[in-house]
Amino acid sequence: MRIRFKYKLMFFNESTLEEVWSFRLSQLSVFVYMGVFAFILITLTSVIIILTPIRNYLPGYLDVEVRKDILENALRADSLEEQLSIQSIYIRNIADILSGNLSIESIRDNDTTSFITSNYDIPRSERESAYIRQFEEDEKYNLTALNPNPVQTEFFFYRPLNGIISSAFNEEKQHFGIDLTAAPKENVIATLDGTVIYAGFDPKYGNVISLQHKNDFISIYKHNDILLKELGDRVAAGEAIAIVGNTGELSTGPHLHFELWHRGDPVDPEGYIAF
Repeated sequence: MRIRFKYKLMFFNESTLEEVWSFRLSQLSVFVYMGVFAFILITLTSVIIILTPIRNYLPGYLDVEVRKDILENALRADSLEEQLSIQSIYIRNIADILSGNLSIESIRDNDTTSFITSNYDIPRSERESAYIRQFEEDEKYNLTALNPNPVQTEFFFYRPLNGIISSAFNEEKQHFGIDLTAAPKENVIATLDGTVIYAGFDPKYGNVISLQHKNDFISIYKHNDILLKELGDRVAAGEAIAIVGNTGELSTGPHLHFELWHRGDPVDPEGYIAF
């Protein structure tokens, strides 16, 4: 076949007609060499375009990528704005409740995004239910004696911490809770079923976590070392929510400052819990 015929290409010195350089080739070898060269060139070009910013200069490529980033950022910003709005409503309402300027009922009726009702029960065994009923029956008179004007409630409050009361409730001195001393790293537990409405750090009170309960109670736990729950988490009564600590400017040692509020007013925790 003529495609396999070899040809000789020679270069001569024009003055002396001396052969300077020559090589042999055929049409087939020319096609093979050109094909290999084209493949290598295309491969290198593709790699450079894919792995370097040069691809951004190609018509249409950057527009698609930019539109994708804009859409993702818009969705992310919208989600963050919604969460920030809900959190701001929570904080504002809790501040108004604690100051007595707002009632739980008005929040529930007017703004469903700012109040979460924890209408769920803890699954209990029959033995545990019987024990709780017996305990409530045995202790209810003692609880009434501790607090002459208790809020009537059918709920059983768990002790938030197994500790010793070092400072009692004193509303006149604006000490709206009790201080419980305990060994470091002890678990702080939720006194009732509830929803976390605040979890953060305060310069004076350290790591603080607050729970909203379905019977219009709010419980607050201050000076914690570590918070185990986050804003919006639902917790069950008796579930660990924090670790006892010594955080905040007003803390003098490992202890828990525990407050109980009902409809915007502080109440003495000893009127509801047998410490």
